[in-house]
Amino acid sequence: MRYRFDEQLQQLNNEMIVMGSMIERAIENAGVLLGTRNQEMARVLKEGDNEVDRKEREIETLCLRLILMQQPVARDLRIISAALKMITDMERIADQASDIAEILTMPVHGEFIPFPPHLPKMAEETARMVHKAVDAYVRRDLDLAREVMGDDDRVDALFVQVKQEIISLLDRASQTDVPVDGMQLLDMLMIAKYFERSADHAVNIAEWVEYAVTGFYKGERLQ
Repeated sequence: MRYRFDEQLQQLNNEMIVMGSMIERAIENAGVLLGTRNQEMARVLKEGDNEVDRKEREIETLCLRLILMQQPVARDLRIISAALKMITDMERIADQASDIAEILTMPVHGEFIPFPPHLPKMAEETARMVHKAVDAYVRRDLDLAREVMGDDDRVDALFVQVKQEIISLLDRASQTDVPVDGMQLLDMLMIAKYFERSADHAVNIAEWVEYAVTGFYKGERLQ
């Protein structure tokens, strides 16, 4: 019986790794789209969101089956419970990437406004956080998980800089007779917000990795 349970736990781990690689690719491609606005890449990215949704449902079903049929002991239950929490954050990262792709492939009205200088850097840092969070899960690496938690401040600071750069664009436009497309600026702000949220979800994943390894979540022991 234990052998069969261990097999199913390994299956869960494998499926989590697959889903992790899917969201890594999604958020990385969202960053690439900032520079290319490639329609085909955007289409693939949005279709990939549906695949992530399906994978989330498959993993959720597997986790519930393990809990209901195998009655796992404390450590195993932590792993399964953490997986259930993590897939929610993984799915939301895929959603954010798809939303970014949707914005970047909409028609631009008027003259194209270059992105704020810090937005590509923010995309890069977010993708790095997601990669590290997934890697922390794969390796059960507590130090790496905690590193991800610390990285969030850097993305938050970049988000503040991007907002300031957008405000500066508005200020410069108000001092000239050249009209500015407010929709483009709003889209830039939304893209930055989606990257910031994805970084937050990466932190959540890292926190659940810490729980799976130690039994502590945000400094408190959970039963």
